[in-house]
Amino acid sequence: MSDEVQPGYVRVRLDLSYDGTEFSGWAKQAGGRRTVQGEIEDALRTVTRSTETYELTVAGRTDAGVHARGQVAHVDLPRGVWGEHHGKLLKRLAGRLSRDVRVWAVREAPSGFNARFSAVWRRYAYRVTDNPGGVDPLLRNHVLWHDWPLDVDAMNEAARGLLGEHDFAAYCKRREGATTIRTLQELSLVRGEDGIITATVRADAFCHNMVRSLIGALLFVGDGHRGADWPGKVLAAGVRDSAVHVVRPHGLTLEEVGYPADELLAARNKEARNRRSLPGAPGAGCC
Repeated sequence: MSDEVQPGYVRVRLDLSYDGTEFSGWAKQAGGRRTVQGEIEDALRTVTRSTETYELTVAGRTDAGVHARGQVAHVDLPRGVWGEHHGKLLKRLAGRLSRDVRVWAVREAPSGFNARFSAVWRRYAYRVTDNPGGVDPLLRNHVLWHDWPLDVDAMNEAARGLLGEHDFAAYCKRREGATTIRTLQELSLVRGEDGIITATVRADAFCHNMVRSLIGALLFVGDGHRGADWPGKVLAAGVRDSAVHVVRPHGLTLEEVGYPADELLAARNKEARNRRSLPGAPGAGCC
């Protein structure tokens, strides 16, 4: 698949963040639901005084209620529109956008950049507290309350058995034609001085509901309902387990997206489009 920028257009990178509480996710939807993509595209069309809507491509689509601190998107703008507006675009977007979404940087992207396919990893954080009194009201839209005491050491032991490249079908909502093979690079949990447990989850990419399902499995270990080896057994079984709960979205935040050096962007873009298979799997390549 070619990803060449059309003649007369400029690819622009946007770095942004949003509170997902009042959004029906990232992607535009029918029926007039409020989405992050729709909000930014509308603002971009207004501030550039364009009759055309310029479509955004995002590093990672987030579900309803999920937040982002380090989201990345790109948009292809006519060179004339970019030339006329780029100097004031950031400030004008700030004046137009609602307070729960911000664009922090707007710049011409290097050759070969694609916000989605050039990324080499995405890092999420999931925040949960087991405080018997519940969640600080000021954090209620960003921290999950779990009403059982949690053993963070046991959760980390279980997490280590999930690292590496696997077929995460047991932790993903399947989508027709999409692979569930991913490389989980980091999964670790730390309890802060405020008692909030932050899980850091980093992978080359994520399939639908993967992070929230992984956290759901680890919570079952942390509260003693399952042993530390149970999440690994679920992974190996390769099918959804009814005991794995998809935790609520509000504890989840996309924190950062990683990209390679500029000269490697085009190669990564091409590599990421290839359908993956595990070594030894039917149809898998060899050596």
